[in-house]
Amino acid sequence: MTSPYYQDENVTLYCGDCLEHPEWWTGADVLVTDPPYGIKWTTHGVSRTSFGDRNKCDFNGTQRDVQSIANDTDTSARDHALALWGDRPAIMFGSLFKPPPRDVRHIGIYVKPLDGGALSAFGKLRRDCEAIYFLGHGEQWGRQVKTGRGALPKDQRPPTEMRSSIFGTRVRFLGTPAGLSAQCGHPHAKPGDVLEALIALCPTGVIADPFAGSGSTLVAAKLLGRKAVGVELEERYCEVAARRLSQGVLDFGEWSA
Repeated sequence: MTSPYYQDENVTLYCGDCLEHPEWWTGADVLVTDPPYGIKWTTHGVSRTSFGDRNKCDFNGTQRDVQSIANDTDTSARDHALALWGDRPAIMFGSLFKPPPRDVRHIGIYVKPLDGGALSAFGKLRRDCEAIYFLGHGEQWGRQVKTGRGALPKDQRPPTEMRSSIFGTRVRFLGTPAGLSAQCGHPHAKPGDVLEALIALCPTGVIADPFAGSGSTLVAAKLLGRKAVGVELEERYCEVAARRLSQGVLDFGEWSA
């Protein structure tokens, strides 16, 4: 088996194709990943316009070099990974414009930072939200006691572990030169606070991210003291992820307000 690209006491990262090497990651316990969405993301750059310009609906600023996401022509990479994973607990980001994976049990919503979705806006509406798919048997996620607390007087209502299915972030900007994408070195990086909130919901065990990108899921897992294993196809992103993990879990200010 190929040696890990990076490894410490909590995290192991491999560089290669997760679909060709399921032995690297399918032995974990919970899947938390941001796979290719199947939206053919090949024509966008990251806008150099200021947030002030975006706020005025001026989205015609100079673009950076065009980037693309590997295996993003359709959802086959996502679906193949889920077939390898089976019916175990899984959390997976996705586009609301594409069909969800099979056997989804619940759908949450990730709300992007203030400038998210500006480049793909419809009229004056930013595409600033994405789906978060939850998969696996309900008992794997823990049973929620239904108390009927809404019918009780306020001072008699028992505590609940329920939370909203909408996941916002404290990260303010996504596409500015100091924003999340530039800091993490990946155009589709997810904020650490959102990933922490999702991992906190997960059953115990090792976290797997077979589409690791610049390592945000691995960093979040490490911060929470969870073991994690990741796989990333492109070495340039493995290098970024390894640097972030070796520098410590609080790099880039992703968890600050």
